[in-house]
Amino acid sequence: MYTEIIMDLYRALIFDKLGINHQTEGYEMLSFESDYIQGAHEKILSRLIETNMEPLSGYGSDKYCESAKEKIRRACDCEEAEIFFLMGGTQTNQVVISSMLQSYEGVAAAHTGHVSVHEAGAIEHSGHKVLTIPGHEGKIDADELSAYLKTYWEDVNYEHMVFPGMVYISHPTEYGTLYTEAELSSIAKVCSVYHIPLFLDGARLGYGLMSPKTDVTLPKIAHYCDVFYIGGTKVGALCGEAVVFPKKNMPPHFLTMAKQKGALLAKGRLLGVQFDTLFTDDLYYRISEHAIAMAEKVKEIFRGKNRRFFINSPTNQQFIILENKEIEDLKKYVKFDIWEKYDENHTVVRFATSWATSEEDVENLRALIQ
Repeated sequence: MYTEIIMDLYRALIFDKLGINHQTEGYEMLSFESDYIQGAHEKILSRLIETNMEPLSGYGSDKYCESAKEKIRRACDCEEAEIFFLMGGTQTNQVVISSMLQSYEGVAAAHTGHVSVHEAGAIEHSGHKVLTIPGHEGKIDADELSAYLKTYWEDVNYEHMVFPGMVYISHPTEYGTLYTEAELSSIAKVCSVYHIPLFLDGARLGYGLMSPKTDVTLPKIAHYCDVFYIGGTKVGALCGEAVVFPKKNMPPHFLTMAKQKGALLAKGRLLGVQFDTLFTDDLYYRISEHAIAMAEKVKEIFRGKNRRFFINSPTNQQFIILENKEIEDLKKYVKFDIWEKYDENHTVVRFATSWATSEEDVENLRALIQ
């Protein structure tokens, strides 16, 4: 008990030194809870204000949507790409998957995949089953995928089962890990053999692209994948995801199917202006790179204090194993995400950085970790 009192007093002194009154009602705690806790990058807000009074056509047919699409095509080195803007990740996953599958098909994904675990059954609600296969630190293995598909098609009763009609991966994964180009190529080859599309969820794509540990680029993703999206919601935008069909393979009447699911935004300009800004002067890459730099500092803090890591993530999500007692103590001063139980006395927690994480945030965190 005395140790807890001393630690509370120590942290109070630290906060006082930093000019933060943690006892003030309404005090804004430090937060490493996620990468969408702030609003939007100031350049985006400025552009939204500047263009606010312009009368523009709706449903994504305005000049800013067209400009954003052209910039994304250049960034992907894919002039034939078809692009469609949607509001959020779960909505995007549901619209893309349901529009590309037949009624009797499902989507294969890692058992830890976002569509399987954290989307409230959105895919199943659209009438398509998520077919889970093993995940390894969030990633699927091409050989295991091939074996799964081979087993399905060799089953004499396959016509009475849900057909695997698509493969879903995310980059980065739920655990902040990244596919290598070789892994992406191998999975794409398996999909090609079985004539099913490969769909890459890029909700946090910017943070994956700017990791120093990656050899994957936007043009490479456009080459290997049949559809993917560039996340904006978690990478500097108020909201929005840019769906890219790189092989002129957008499903017929995609706009109509999006509208049918309540996913067509009348004021499509909101998304166009944001992505047009993100893909001007490399803003998307620069702010993603900043998040990675902050994540490396967070990693250095916990490593320097001899805390164990659950997984070696090269992106903006860091997973640390902490004692349950320390977690309860830290929660008084900083927000972070409880991930999963490790053992009776320890829990895996996630600290996420973003485009908006400041050096001051990180230094304040450093003062709290003893």
